Amino acid sequence: MTTGSGGNGSSKLGSLRLQHYLVMAGVAATVFVACLRYMPAAATGYGLSIAGPALVESSSVAVARAAAAAAPKDEPPPVVIINFGDSNSDTGGMAAASGMNIELPQGRTFFRRPTGRISDGRLVIDFICESLHTPYLSPYLKSLGADFSNGVNFAIGGSTATPGGSPFSLDVQFHQFLYFRARSMELINMGQKPPIDRQGFRRAVYTIDIGQNDLSAFMHLPYDQVLTTKVPGVVAQIKYTIEALYSHDARKFWIHGTGALGCLPQKLAIPRKDDSDLDAHGCLKTYNAVARRFNALLGEACNQLRQRMVDATIVFVDMFAIKYDLVANHTMHGIDKPLMTCCGHGGPPYNYNHFKACMSAEMQLCDVAARFISWDGVHLTEAANAIVAAKVLTGDYSTPRITIASLANSTLTNNEG
Repeated sequence: MTTGSGGNGSSKLGSLRLQHYLVMAGVAATVFVACLRYMPAAATGYGLSIAGPALVESSSVAVARAAAAAAPKDEPPPVVIINFGDSNSDTGGMAAASGMNIELPQGRTFFRRPTGRISDGRLVIDFICESLHTPYLSPYLKSLGADFSNGVNFAIGGSTATPGGSPFSLDVQFHQFLYFRARSMELINMGQKPPIDRQGFRRAVYTIDIGQNDLSAFMHLPYDQVLTTKVPGVVAQIKYTIEALYSHDARKFWIHGTGALGCLPQKLAIPRKDDSDLDAHGCLKTYNAVARRFNALLGEACNQLRQRMVDATIVFVDMFAIKYDLVANHTMHGIDKPLMTCCGHGGPPYNYNHFKACMSAEMQLCDVAARFISWDGVHLTEAANAIVAAKVLTGDYSTPRITIASLANSTLTNNEG
């Protein structure tokens, strides 16, 4: 009996061991099949890979590497433009600063609504942005809908280069820039993303288009005094601003000279004794001489700065030659009345009245399809701005002779980090 009982116990124990081995074998088989299923295959076909552990990648690493290989190459950094100026490049700053409710016909052609630009459409700075495939610049003072990721526009209509000449003179615009830059650095230090980072400020193109209002304000003074004292003072302010921007890491500068002031209907409509001051194209010689002098001195100042700031690129653009060509060769540009205002009052020859401007109820407005140079006696139409911008973009009027596209995409030469 005892032997039988022991036999039965041994039989049960053997049965349990057999079951245990069967379970273990099943587990081993499962693991083996799994290894066959998920082990990377050899390059020659199916079966086991004999690669060593160092050559076998996990599936997650393999997927990551494949995605990286399929991803597009690094794109160039976005274009950043920081602009200073007057109404020639104001994209809505004056309207935002003064609360001015600008109405149609301002902006009637391209935007189909007023945008704060003093024109029927786009400005030269807008066409420049389009050429660089970057959005239009938001005014610094715009409280709603502003986007500063591609730059900022400090230009305000009526601004002067001379301090105190206007509420938002160039020195004020420069200090607004410093404030904007300081707040951006604070965001970085707080671990937040600013609209423009340190490298964005350094690789930005700093554009300046100002001085026209200063020159216009001086023209009641003796001509010699304007040339010898006033014009050099205006240029000195612009030069100082370039130096100050350079001290804050700006390295790319795009500087516009002033246009043919003597061809503006506003100036031509000023009562005069006779037409002895008119040139062959009907423009005022004294105003244009002052504009040329301003451009010559500004060009010289840029050249002096190039010699000192060797790691910067400073481009001067001869806007006088471009804008005077609009009048001198107006028929080539499809313009019939080069000295007449599109939106003004009084009819030919200038359609400009100092007391009944474009926004008055008595304005006389040209057809939308008509090609005029002057929009309101001071500012250009979109058609004229398009022609000016096309010439600016060629680089043919630039010193040195480079394009703004090449400047925007250029790599900083020294101390880039």
